[in-house]
Amino acid sequence: MHYRVEPPDQNFTHKPAIVQCHGFDPRSFRWAQTMRLAVEEINQSQNLLPNHTVGYKIYDSCTTPVTAQGAVLAVLNGPGKVNESLCSGASPLLAVVGESGSAQSIVLSRSLQPFSIPMISYFSTCSCLSDRKKFPTFFRVVPNDDYQVKAIARLLQQFGWTWVGVVLEDHDYGKFALQGLMKEIKNTGVCLAYHEMIPKVYSRERILDILDVMKHSTARVVVVFSVEGELYPLLREYMNQNITGIQWIASEAWVTASLFTGSEFYPFLGGTIGFAIRKGKIPGLRNYLMSVDPLRYPSNPLVHELWGALYGCSLYTSNSTTQVSSQLPPCSGQEPLQEKHSAYLNTSSPRVAYNVYKAVYAIAHALHSLISCEPGKGPFQNSSCADATNIHPWQLQHYLQEVSFTISGEEVNFDENGDIVPSYDLINWQRGAAGNIEFVTVGMFDGAKEAGKELFIQEDAIVWAGHQSEVLVSVCSNSCAPGSRKAVRRGEPLCCFDCVPCDSGKISNKTDSIDCSPCPEDFWSNVARTECIPKAVEYLTHDAMGLTLTVIAVVGACLTIAVLAVFLYHRNTPIVRVNNSELSFFILLSLILCFLCALLFIGEPTPWSCMLRHTAFSITFSLCISCILGKTLVVLAAFTATRPGNNIMKWLGPKQQRVIISACTFVQVIICAVWLITAPPFPYKNTQYQRSRIILECSVGSDRAFWCVLGYIGFLAALCFVLAFLARKLPGNFNEAKYITFSMLIFCAVWLAFIPAYVSSPGKFTVAVEIFAILASSFGLLLCLFAPKCYIILLKPQKNTKQHLMGKVVTK
Repeated sequence: MHYRVEPPDQNFTHKPAIVQCHGFDPRSFRWAQTMRLAVEEINQSQNLLPNHTVGYKIYDSCTTPVTAQGAVLAVLNGPGKVNESLCSGASPLLAVVGESGSAQSIVLSRSLQPFSIPMISYFSTCSCLSDRKKFPTFFRVVPNDDYQVKAIARLLQQFGWTWVGVVLEDHDYGKFALQGLMKEIKNTGVCLAYHEMIPKVYSRERILDILDVMKHSTARVVVVFSVEGELYPLLREYMNQNITGIQWIASEAWVTASLFTGSEFYPFLGGTIGFAIRKGKIPGLRNYLMSVDPLRYPSNPLVHELWGALYGCSLYTSNSTTQVSSQLPPCSGQEPLQEKHSAYLNTSSPRVAYNVYKAVYAIAHALHSLISCEPGKGPFQNSSCADATNIHPWQLQHYLQEVSFTISGEEVNFDENGDIVPSYDLINWQRGAAGNIEFVTVGMFDGAKEAGKELFIQEDAIVWAGHQSEVLVSVCSNSCAPGSRKAVRRGEPLCCFDCVPCDSGKISNKTDSIDCSPCPEDFWSNVARTECIPKAVEYLTHDAMGLTLTVIAVVGACLTIAVLAVFLYHRNTPIVRVNNSELSFFILLSLILCFLCALLFIGEPTPWSCMLRHTAFSITFSLCISCILGKTLVVLAAFTATRPGNNIMKWLGPKQQRVIISACTFVQVIICAVWLITAPPFPYKNTQYQRSRIILECSVGSDRAFWCVLGYIGFLAALCFVLAFLARKLPGNFNEAKYITFSMLIFCAVWLAFIPAYVSSPGKFTVAVEIFAILASSFGLLLCLFAPKCYIILLKPQKNTKQHLMGKVVTK
C-alpha cells in the first residue's frame, strides 16, 4: 500500500500485479476485494485523511514464501531497476498489508526490515513474529499463537482431556504452535501421546503412517495446527479408511474453512471444536463483491480467474492479457453470482476479511495522526512533526505503534510487540439443515480478562464427535481414587501410570495423589486403602447402654425419694426415730444425689462435665458414707451407754454428729479443690486404643488425685464396716448395725471389683463400669439400710413399737 497527496477530485486507479499461480482461491480474492472496499471508503471519508488519497497495489503470493518474496522485491525495485527513493529516504511504499501465512510473513518482514517499512498481517499467528529484535516492523491484527495455545490448553483442562495427539504442518506456524502448546501444558497434567508432522510435499506413505499412529493410539483427542490446504490430503485419507471416534481440535487456521463444510465431511469431522479469530461487521461488503464481473473489469485477469474457478469455464476478451486454460468450456461473463459460491460470497461472519479491513484502517488512522501533528508537539527530534509531502516509512511505524481507534464496536491498538488484545470465538462443527457442516459459536476466549476467567463455554450447546451429547474421554490412565497413589510407568509420559494402594496406615485424601500420607488424626483408612473415612466418635451417649443406665439411675433416685416420702410421713414412729432420724434423712438425700450424679457421666465430655462428674461423685458419696459412719457411731454408743456410769452419748449428740459428718465431708471437699486447682479433669480424644475410632473420654488429669478421692471414700467405708461389725451382736430385735455391716460389705465389694474392671474396660465401657459401680453401691446402701425399715413400716406396722425394737415384748 502506498500513499499520495492529491486533490479529492483526481481519479486514481490501481493496477494489480499478477503472478500466475497453480489454482485460484476465491477466498483470497474476497480478502483482496475487502482491502479495495476499505481503501475506497477511506478515500471517500470526510473525517479520515480528508484531501488525501490512499493508493495500493495487490500481489498474489500463491501462499508460498518464494513467491511472496518475489512480489515484495518487485515493488521495492520498481520497474527495471532498484527504486532509488528507498535508499535516499522517503518511499512511495509506506506499508504492506499481508501475509496470511506465517512463513510468508517471516520472509516479507525480513525483506522490508532494512527499509523500515511496516507491515500488518491479517492472518499470520506464529508467536515467533512477536520478537521485536528479529521483526521490529511487524504488526498484526490477529492474536499470536501464544494465546491460541493458551486457549487450547485451557480447553483441554476444562474437559479433562489429559492424553492428546498433535498433528502439525511442516512450517514455522506448526512448529512454533507445538512448542507453545508443550510449554503451556507443562505441569497441568496434560500429556502428548504423539506429535506428527504433515509433509510439505505430499507423500501418501507418510500420510498413512500418521493415520496408523492415530488409529493405534489410546488418545481420542487430536489437536491440529495446519492450514486447510496442507490438512486436506490427510483428512481425505482419514475418510477413505472410515476412521471415526476422534475428537478434533482445530486451530484458527482451519476451524472456519469452507473447504470442509460439505455433508460428506460431517460423519468424520462433526463435533470438531476450535478457536477462531473474532468475527466482525463490514457494511456493504456483499454488495461490493456482487458488483465484480468480467464485463465491468474486462482487463483484470484476477476477475477472469475468479470466473473460471466459480463456473469452471474459460473467458476470453479482446483486452485480456492472460487466458485461462482453453480446455475449459467458454463462458460469457454474464453468469450471475449465486449462494452456492460461498467461498467467494460468504460474508455472514467475516473473520479474515474483517482483519484485512482492520489492517487497512489501522494504516489510515496512523497516517491521519501523522498528518494531524501540530508543529512543536511532534514525537520526533526537537518535537518536530513528519513532512506530510515526504513521509518516511519509519515515521509511519511510530504512529502505528501508538494508533488506537474503534471499528465495528472493537477497540484496535497494538502492544509493544505489535500484537493486539487476543480474543477468540469457540467454534463447534454441527450438522446444518441440509446435512452440511455449520460453524456454531459456543463460547469465547478473552485474553483481556484476569487469569482463570478468560474461557467461557456453553457446554450444553456443544455437539461432540459422533453426534454425541456426552464429552469424549481421552486419558492414558484412569484417575486413581483416594486411598491409592500414582506410580509412573517407566519410559512413559507422566499421564500414564498405575494406581497402587497406599501402604498400611497411609492414605490419600484426593484423586490422583502422587504420594500417600498418614491419615489425619480424625480419619482412618479402610482395608483396601481406597478412601479416608472419618473415625467414628465414641462416648457413652443415649444409645441402648446409655438409656439403660439412665433409666436405672432415675429409678434409683425415684425409689429413694419414695423411701424419703415414707419416712417423712412416718417420721414420728419409733423405727424412724431410732438412732437419730435426722441421719436417715441425710443418708436418703445423699443417696438421691448419688443416683443423679451418675447422669453426669452420660453424654459428650466437656471441660465442665469432666470436672463436675468426678467431684460430684466423690463429695456425694463421702457425704453418704459420713452419714452412715455417724449412724454407726450412734448405734454403737446407744448400746454402750446402757452400761452404768457410761456417759458416751453426751459426746455423740445431734450437734456432734453434724460436726463429724461435716468434718468427714469437708476433707473430701479439700481433696477435690486441690485436684481441680492443680490438675483438673479434661476432655480427651483417645486415638491410640482403636485406629478406627476416636474415644471421647474424661482424663482424670491427676491419677494421684483420682485415687486419693477413691481411697478416702474407701477409708470411710472400711471404718464404717469395722465399727458396724463390732456392733452386729448387740441386743435388740432391730439391730441396725447388722444392716450397716451388710451395706458396707456390698459397697466395698463393688468398689474393689470396680478397680480391675475400670482399668481393663475399653472406650465408653470404662465410663459404663464407673456408672455401674455408682448405681450398684447406691442400690446396695438403699436396700440394706432402708428395705427392712420400709418392710416394718408398710407391711408389719404392729412391730413399729418401741418395746418390739428394744426386744421387751413377751410372747404368749
